[in-house]
Amino acid sequence: MSDLNDPRVFFAAERTLLAWNRTALSLMAFGFVIERFGLFVRLLLIPAESPALTSRVSLWIGVIFILMGSAVSVISVRQYRKVLATLKPVEIPDGYRVNLGVFTNLTVAALGIALIVYLFQGV
Repeated sequence: MSDLNDPRVFFAAERTLLAWNRTALSLMAFGFVIERFGLFVRLLLIPAESPALTSRVSLWIGVIFILMGSAVSVISVRQYRKVLATLKPVEIPDGYRVNLGVFTNLTVAALGIALIVYLFQGV
């Protein structure tokens, strides 16, 4: 429990949540790029009679990165909620919506899962 009675503690927790959100988005974007790079390699560099092993490997590596991003989003929400539970009401400004960052992170996680479903539709 915080004894500072200062709203800056809450804002620091929120900044941390949003930093994890950016990390999750970066992991997902990197995973998508890796997956699409396999398609690029298959179309341009690998002869047509060769098996598309590179494409399958890049698909799975990309999916793992996207899953990591989704997991980071969900775990950061859990961590943020644990920190909020330790704060006193005086440390949260009146009328401030504390769940906007939570909504954003959970939406990013859901969209990451939707991206994985989309990538497997093309397999």
